[in-house]
Amino acid sequence: MACTSQPLATQAALDILKQGGSAIDAAIAANAVNSVVEPANCGIGGDLFAIVWDAKTKKLYGLNASGKSPKSLTLEAMKKMGHTKVPFFGPLAVSVPGCVDGWAELHGKFGKLPFEKLFDLAIGYAENGFPVTEIIAHEWKANADYFPENSDFERVFVKDGKTPAQGEVFKNQALANSMKQIAKGGRDAFYNGKIAKEIEVYMANNGGYLKASDLKEHRSEWVEPVSTNYRGYDLWELPPNGQGIAALQMLNILEEYDIKSMGYGSPEYLHLLIEAKKMAFEDRAKYYADPNFNKIPVEELISKEYAAKRRKLINPNKAAEEYAPGVLESGETIYLTVADKEGNMISLIQSLFNGFGSTVTPPKLGFPLQNRGELFTFEEGHFNKYEPGKRPFHTIIPAFVTKDGEPFMSYGVMGGAMQPQGHVQILINMVDFGMNIQEAGDVPRIRHSGSSQPTGSRMESGGIVNFEHGFEQETLRGLVQKGHFMKFSVGGFGGYQAIMYDSKNKVYHGASESRLDGQASGY
Repeated sequence: MACTSQPLATQAALDILKQGGSAIDAAIAANAVNSVVEPANCGIGGDLFAIVWDAKTKKLYGLNASGKSPKSLTLEAMKKMGHTKVPFFGPLAVSVPGCVDGWAELHGKFGKLPFEKLFDLAIGYAENGFPVTEIIAHEWKANADYFPENSDFERVFVKDGKTPAQGEVFKNQALANSMKQIAKGGRDAFYNGKIAKEIEVYMANNGGYLKASDLKEHRSEWVEPVSTNYRGYDLWELPPNGQGIAALQMLNILEEYDIKSMGYGSPEYLHLLIEAKKMAFEDRAKYYADPNFNKIPVEELISKEYAAKRRKLINPNKAAEEYAPGVLESGETIYLTVADKEGNMISLIQSLFNGFGSTVTPPKLGFPLQNRGELFTFEEGHFNKYEPGKRPFHTIIPAFVTKDGEPFMSYGVMGGAMQPQGHVQILINMVDFGMNIQEAGDVPRIRHSGSSQPTGSRMESGGIVNFEHGFEQETLRGLVQKGHFMKFSVGGFGGYQAIMYDSKNKVYHGASESRLDGQASGY
């Protein structure tokens, strides 16, 4: 079974499985195809995270393949340039791309087919072209409209002044050449070879600081996933520098409420969900960062005892304007999942952050570099303060669920701060409301944005609750009465894929986001 956000990527995964490849081989092949056909959302200029269920050892493995900030760029240098934060676009936001090393690490530990074989279809689509799908065409144009004309980004991704329309065949020979180097030379072709040298030269000529030495020193990190139990189901996430544990914190807070009796879409349930999110995200803002630079109290943050303390702050009848972070004793994206006949499963997420990342695009390489560095802060004393050689806070998070020590579901929900909120809503939809794996993703979702926003002459405290169309009017009235500020949104509710394993019948169930161009398929 393979579930991705693009049908060509799903088919690439199935092709590898049929050739005898592992789920991990298939996921790498699918991600490589995604890098070609969804260039705004992911690519070899970005980072990667994964959770793998290994059927042989019956154990979960976590991979953090995120890169660090350039060692030659300091906070003081950016301040002298007049910046008060890392710019959203441009060379200063670029951190080391971890994707290719992530592929190499995954293949080295769990691969079966030759590494080179995994890139055949991606290279073919880049070289010979692929038909652009509807949602991707829309995202491509929406992002490109913000970028300057006559840039190297435009030379690669815009033809004759236009982005490709739905159904138009798009080719990227430069990216095909880069993929060929990676397929033949592995991770060293990217981090120690011509690609690294070209990135250094291009960055130096365009105001950037990323050097070949930064790429050479990069290494992915195998990490232990962390979990909490929610009504008999163990949700597993990766520890920071990502935001996955926010989902665990939210579930811990919500577990003591009788959500099932409240019902899906009820104002009572959604009020508690929103308040739990507010609490978890206050901790997210304060504590989530690179653990190599800070002692992050992960165990305490995801403990049931801590959740009990936080839960006492919730008023079931009134929205809070704000919650202070807990006082502790210690201080654009693609998602895909694949499962094979041996029972191996992988939950993988990969991104450039913003659409087309930093937009810094070396034309000879054919791919943009990510802008993850934008998520650093300049605030003194903050865990996520910018420092050279440091990994920024990350939003992309894969998820995995086990039950009684066996695999139950591999899933993810794309979309910035929506991701942990989506993880929680999907699991509650299944566990509390009895939905199947596809229905759990198809029903309307909410997204809470935490910053205060001006409306007319007053400031709305407590953030905004973004509603997808489909909720009952009684729900909206009930939440207004509890003091929530709301608006309907047409997007930003994430992209969902999932594979559920039926251990009794030994059958996989797949689901793919109806809001995107994705496909769930198996054989």
